[in-house]
Amino acid sequence: MDTLSYKTISANKATVNKQWVLVDAEGQTLGRLSSKVAKLLRGKYKPNYTPHVDCGDNVVIINAEKINLTGKKWDAKQYVRHTGYPGGQRVTTANELFQKDPARLLEKSIKGMLPKNKLGAELFRNLKVYVGSAHAQEAQKPTAINLNDLK
Repeated sequence: MDTLSYKTISANKATVNKQWVLVDAEGQTLGRLSSKVAKLLRGKYKPNYTPHVDCGDNVVIINAEKINLTGKKWDAKQYVRHTGYPGGQRVTTANELFQKDPARLLEKSIKGMLPKNKLGAELFRNLKVYVGSAHAQEAQKPTAINLNDLK
């Protein structure tokens, strides 16, 4: 048998098959939705997944204001940032962030699940989050998927 008959096929920008996917966040739990969307952005559900290539789909999330958090996370979950000045640590709860911009809550959650490098920044640009059911990606004709069908 020829030993070179089994070659690993790596995807690249020319061979990757990117699609537009529509996800409805209504009634979904924040962390579970975020992990599945991060996998979609990364391309881990595809058979030609390659770790160092952007082979994931473009994801549009609608109804970001209808997301759920379990337990007491609305008040207990904290987002910490620092202004750069002494004593400049600022803490925001999930409820405060949600009141300011519900889409940002989802974006922060998904961004934290992507790689912390140039590829992660490139993958994050493939995500669009909208409050309400209207979105600006109608021209791309995104296909609606049910996240409960994915593992």
